[in-house]
Amino acid sequence: MWHASSRSGGEGDCVEVAAFADAVGVRDSKDRRGPALSFELAAWAGFVRAAGSGALDSRR
Repeated sequence: MWHASSRSGGEGDCVEVAAFADAVGVRDSKDRRGPALSFELAAWAGFVRAAGSGALDSRR
């Protein structure tokens, strides 16, 4: 099941994520019928860790 990011604003400018058995899907909430990206679970976990630690902040 797809769900919007908990950090998305009320304007609908966000991504939606879905957990599958062996991957995580990401798509644009404004184009639900459009393409989606698929990430291996380990790659997604690494991204979430890096984003949470601030390692991806552009001001670093």
